[in-house]
Amino acid sequence: MEELYKLGALVKRNVKCYFKDKFLFFVSLITPMILLVLFVTFLRSTYISSFENIFSNFGFTAQKYQTEGLAGAWLLSSIMAVCSVTVAICSNAVMIQDKVDGAFNDLKVSPVKGVTVSIGYFISNFIVTLLVMLCVLAIGFIYLAVVGWSFSFGDIMAILGDIILCVLFGSLLAGVIESFISTQGGLSALSTLVSSMYGFICGAYMPLSQFSETIRNIVCFLPGTYSVGIMRKHFMGGYIKSLGEAGLPQAGQKALMDAFDGNLYLFDTQIPLWAMYAIVLGTCAVLLVAYISIVIIENKRKTKPSLTKNDENNRK
Repeated sequence: MEELYKLGALVKRNVKCYFKDKFLFFVSLITPMILLVLFVTFLRSTYISSFENIFSNFGFTAQKYQTEGLAGAWLLSSIMAVCSVTVAICSNAVMIQDKVDGAFNDLKVSPVKGVTVSIGYFISNFIVTLLVMLCVLAIGFIYLAVVGWSFSFGDIMAILGDIILCVLFGSLLAGVIESFISTQGGLSALSTLVSSMYGFICGAYMPLSQFSETIRNIVCFLPGTYSVGIMRKHFMGGYIKSLGEAGLPQAGQKALMDAFDGNLYLFDTQIPLWAMYAIVLGTCAVLLVAYISIVIIENKRKTKPSLTKNDENNRK
């Protein structure tokens, strides 16, 4: 019970340290906002044209709010899936800063167990990342409410569940990778690398249907692809249902989902939604085991401070 109290105090302290640095919070929030603005400004019209081409193949004409909303939902699903990882990398900066300042070593030699310290960093990172992602989701929902809303209560609950799962994945991934980083320069390099590459290798920035079959199959071996696929299903689902009720045939709905990664395929075999969840959850389990192993190894390495020369002379 005492250790749980210490854990709660550490989590509270880490969350306060994060939000105390207004610039750090601003950077975490501004990244998804920039992506949203870029998507809406430059890519929205491209995706709307693609939707309309698919509709014309089936002799269907959609309402403006349906195409605008579907494009916005697709773009928002991309941002939420990618930023659940990139924001987690950035928000874990509290741990790196503690390493730089020496606070991390001070905590290690305090009465608090080293395992408790490491778990505290993970939980606080999860909480901070989730709060940032919920802020982004709220802004995205406001945008969708303006251009065209088509979500049921069930869709919203499913999306919230997906966000929690993706944030868990991102927080565990950040915890494992950043366990080996101890400088601000290393964190900056990692953040830049992940921000620039992750969205492309998981198929978030561009539909996988635009790539060759070989690249699509390779990308589908990466767990991050399925976190994007899960988001796609629930963000697009309400709009696809609305289009179906308006007269778009089943073949047209499937063509739309296939073209924009609502359906994922590995070697021409469609991957069901339950399998996507299983892959992401399985990856989280592997990352959790890896994180626990790193924590245990680090605690085994913990030794008492070495004696100084004066201490040695005094003992002699």
